Amino acid sequence: MKYYIITFLFILTISLSYSQTSPEDKVGTWYTYFGNHRISDKLSIVAGGQIWSYEPITNLNLLLLKAGLNYHINNKLKVELGYSFLDIDKSIQNIEGNHIFENRISEQIAFKHKIGELPIGHRFRIEHRLFNLRVGNSVKNRLRYRLGTKVKLNKTLFIRAHNEVLAHIQKDFFSENRLYGALGINLNKSCNLQLGYLYRYINDLNLHRLQVSLFIKTDHRKKKV
Repeated sequence: MKYYIITFLFILTISLSYSQTSPEDKVGTWYTYFGNHRISDKLSIVAGGQIWSYEPITNLNLLLLKAGLNYHINNKLKVELGYSFLDIDKSIQNIEGNHIFENRISEQIAFKHKIGELPIGHRFRIEHRLFNLRVGNSVKNRLRYRLGTKVKLNKTLFIRAHNEVLAHIQKDFFSENRLYGALGINLNKSCNLQLGYLYRYINDLNLHRLQVSLFIKTDHRKKKV
């Protein structure tokens, strides 16, 4: 485990030495935290956020804060209603107005199963994006589908990989593709850290991002006696 952590920190240190003047020039970062809190057999609450930057610790691109309510239909299927607030900084792309604020409402279905011994996860999401622009307001609707897996290496380490396609409903159907791979470290039974790489294709740009993610799960259900 120490080898993987040292390798990741080495890559992160190298990326700090580069300056960036374009979203496509150098390696940026995504920092993620999400908590999933089970409050009953059928309900759970998710809350967290993300910080995207064009450089590892500077040049903020996006701040996302999210909260959602999950309804667990069974152990393999759940639906979610979510709300997100986003502050998007476009200054590096020379877009007038710099900051764009977004209120986002989302509906989601998540389903998991196995192919042989390989776990497979599907996530379908519809997003209603309400933008507060300098020249007025705008509404866009987007579809997202993510296919992924999580492979356990041992009790401590696992590999996470997924690919997500994003598409606009109104026009320019294909919007974006995100390919992600990470090494996961179980810090304890309810907390894991993921150190990964994300390749993002959007608006004819090829973006490369290091990702550091912390996920926490808690269970507040009363134990049966």
